[in-house]
Amino acid sequence: MSQLNAYIRIEICDSNAICHFYPPKEGGAPLSVKEAEDYLSAHEINAYDKFAFKEFISGEEENTMDLGVCPDLEFSEMMFTKISLDKMKVTCRFFPASFKGPKINAKDILAELNKRGVIYGISQDAIVSFIEEHLYATDYVFAVGKQPVIGRDAKIEYFFNTNPSLKPKHNEDGSVNYHELNTICEVKKGDLLARLIPEDRGANGKDVMGRDIPTRTVKSTKLSYGKNISINEEKTEIYSEVAGHVALYGEQVFVSDVYEVPADVDNSTGNIDYNGNVHVKGSVRSGFEIHASGDVIIDGVVEDALIEAEGQVIVKCGIHGMNKGMINSKGNVIIQFIENAKVFSGGYIETGSILYSEVSATEDIFVNDKKGFITGGTIRAGGKVESRIIGSTMGAMTKIEVGMAPDKKEQYATLQKSILALSQKINKINPIIKTYQDYLKSGKQLDKKNLMYLNKLMVELREYKQRLQDDRMNFNGLHQELLNSKHAKVVVSRDIYPGVNITISDMSMTTKDKRSYCVFEKKNGEIVVTNL
Repeated sequence: MSQLNAYIRIEICDSNAICHFYPPKEGGAPLSVKEAEDYLSAHEINAYDKFAFKEFISGEEENTMDLGVCPDLEFSEMMFTKISLDKMKVTCRFFPASFKGPKINAKDILAELNKRGVIYGISQDAIVSFIEEHLYATDYVFAVGKQPVIGRDAKIEYFFNTNPSLKPKHNEDGSVNYHELNTICEVKKGDLLARLIPEDRGANGKDVMGRDIPTRTVKSTKLSYGKNISINEEKTEIYSEVAGHVALYGEQVFVSDVYEVPADVDNSTGNIDYNGNVHVKGSVRSGFEIHASGDVIIDGVVEDALIEAEGQVIVKCGIHGMNKGMINSKGNVIIQFIENAKVFSGGYIETGSILYSEVSATEDIFVNDKKGFITGGTIRAGGKVESRIIGSTMGAMTKIEVGMAPDKKEQYATLQKSILALSQKINKINPIIKTYQDYLKSGKQLDKKNLMYLNKLMVELREYKQRLQDDRMNFNGLHQELLNSKHAKVVVSRDIYPGVNITISDMSMTTKDKRSYCVFEKKNGEIVVTNL
């Protein structure tokens, strides 16, 4: 192969350095002035005209220039080594020996790489190529690290609807039909329910220094399931053992028959605690409880009772809570009315009216019956609140909060308190540790008791700082979520009365006048009201 890039070579004549310049060929690169000057400086050739030299190496023809005295009589080829910042690539460039100087060999190259700590991914072929070609001022890649192979998390493929819709049918007259709901995902005996796709752990890489580059940690998982389900020998597929319904609660698959209560939940039944769905054909009377790992459907009313469900709750009439009744659902809640009760939902809530109640939903709250109203109490939604009427002519204290799921808002407040408490602890410990450290720096020794106390403080300080860092990271994430909650709004499809307190994300206002057909939302750092 012919030389492409420009380079220089030194001839020693009577202790003078005669520089021979060889211009680039076949579109090769010109010679860098800095690279040439570094080459000369390495051999203590410094007594030359820098400006004239720059003009000399920018020419297009072979030429010579006397550079003055050269302390070195003869010298060998030079190897310049560049290691990338990530230690994954080693690039070498060479400059020629003086006319009578020796050439570098493969052993010399390997010794220089080893001197720089390069021990992995060395290309013998690239070294042989240079030995055969001797192209100067040209990049040779002599070592390349091995990139890590990125693994893949395990995942589970489900063969049933894991998020059934529970939105009820709305009649033409604006009323809501709470009886026509499709909430059950039916399965037959032998149906495949889920398949596990195992994780791919990938492989570690290695840089040219021989240090391991770990691949990312992959997440493993396993099939989690309840009764009436079988698993294959490889533990990668689960099947239904019975005909019934299937649901996913958290990460666990359940297949069960519905537990039916033919009449009321009262003294005749006692409290109900069931690992599956519960269907009450009557009402839930005062003081009784239902706990279910699935859905709860109640055809009648709920009095001052407790309903807890890992799934969704449907009350086809409503709840007369008498300030004691509570519904706590990790899924959606659909209920005809809510009166003097507490209702918490991990999904959305759809109801016909809310009266003097505490109602919270991770997602949205819809009060869309033809006479739908929210009067009194506190309503919290991670998304939006929609209602025909909010407040009352009598000025009932009504609070509406949107923009962050209630559980996250509680976590947000808890993190604020934790950050303050941890900062105070750190500020209290730091001066004590500094006093001990200054004491030790003065050359004095601590007795065993004080040394143990100092070590205890150091451990506590590291723990507090780590917890503070974690809390701040979580707090900042929630704070950004609070500020950027674009879905948060309050929609009034008829009237909102004075005295309603509205909070959207981090902004609050209280309505002063009656308004109709409007939307409250946060824009440009303030709550604005627009026509619906």
